Amino acid sequence: MKSAVETLNPTRVRLTVEVPFEELKDSLDAAYKKINQQVTVKGFRKGKIPARVIDQRFGRGAVLEEAVNDALPKFYTEAVNEAELNPLGQPDVDITELKDGETLNFTAEVDVRPALEIPDYSGIEVEVDAVEVSDEDVEKSVEQLRERFASTSPVERAAEDGDVVTIDLEAKVDGEVLEDGIASGVSYTIGSGELLDGIDDAVKGLEAGGEATFASELKGGSAAGREAEVTVKVTQVAARELPELDDEFAQLASEFDTLDELKADSRKRLANMKTYDQATQAQERVLEKLLELVEVPVPEKLLEDEINTRKHNLEHHQLGQMGLDLEKYLEIQGKTAEEFEAETKEAAVKGIKTQFVLDELVKVEKLNVNQEELTEHLMRRAASSGMSPDQFAQAVVEGGQVPLLVGEVARGKALAVVVEAATVKDTNGEIVDLDDEDEDETEDGTEAPEAAAEATDEPAEEKTEG
Repeated sequence: MKSAVETLNPTRVRLTVEVPFEELKDSLDAAYKKINQQVTVKGFRKGKIPARVIDQRFGRGAVLEEAVNDALPKFYTEAVNEAELNPLGQPDVDITELKDGETLNFTAEVDVRPALEIPDYSGIEVEVDAVEVSDEDVEKSVEQLRERFASTSPVERAAEDGDVVTIDLEAKVDGEVLEDGIASGVSYTIGSGELLDGIDDAVKGLEAGGEATFASELKGGSAAGREAEVTVKVTQVAARELPELDDEFAQLASEFDTLDELKADSRKRLANMKTYDQATQAQERVLEKLLELVEVPVPEKLLEDEINTRKHNLEHHQLGQMGLDLEKYLEIQGKTAEEFEAETKEAAVKGIKTQFVLDELVKVEKLNVNQEELTEHLMRRAASSGMSPDQFAQAVVEGGQVPLLVGEVARGKALAVVVEAATVKDTNGEIVDLDDEDEDETEDGTEAPEAAAEATDEPAEEKTEG
């Protein structure tokens, strides 16, 4: 076999392959054997039909077609490996010449990873928010904790803002009560905005036993997005009572004996969270600077596939779970279809460029992923997916996704190298040392992010053939 490569543009090549006919022997034998098992010829046992009889009865062309279809992937893969290409996606194959007994010639056009030149990135400088926790931040945090320990007691008066009402609901669309439009004994805090638009105005001023009717657009259920006539009946009005902010409250709501200790702990937790946010911000901004330094051509087909994948995931997974369609989502977001298309394309381009650049850095810096790093990453991904580590690991292995996880970890390490080399200052002009922050945990135990996988909106995954 002989092959040659022609570069069509920085992300696409054409392979020209010439195969001597004798190299098709194995595929021809396999073709005759396959056809033997599929056809019946009188006078011959199944599977024992001579090749010449198959040629006479069914045509030599059918055999050649079967043999070529069997052989093409192998010769294409050999040509790719010989040229040391990194193909992306399926090739467009064209058989240019097939002479029985002489030769098979074909071309294959395929997108490839562009050759990238990683410049010196040690001069990158970024600014991030300073880690500052104000007294107001602490008071707000403690007040939120206080809200969680609020108690309620029934009152015999009209409902007011902040009251907790127990209500029954009935929704009608076009005069018909919906099957899933009836709910009883619903607890609702007036002003929380957790139910239907218009419900606050409807229940305020009502006492137990009172009811009102209002119009509202349904947010979920069988008639999501449609205008409904909703009848609400108040069965109980309860006033919320907040505990006093004192040492007794600190002992009730935490492991601390005094309110001062509780506030000090809140300040520490807020600082940890802001430190985490600062690290995330640093990674994102360093990544943006890095992408500005590297010229990255993006394959058109890969970009098209990535855009379609993002749209599909949004429409059929994320929005579907919320009972929304794309049109309603855009309306809520206040975006036009054109703006959505532009934003999706921009995110897809960034994802692809990020993957290309960080993967190139993995090679340049000779970074490897060990088993411990992969396991830690798998545990984090399992936690975010709501699956147990064992379940997630099994799904990853069965889906052949282990290389993708390895790639995510490697890209995270590559970005960490760049962040470490960069100069990061906060808004006060102070140098930020991110070394220790990688080990810190936030209030809920979340570790510092691996921006390659999490801060870059899930870079495009390659579909490499061969």
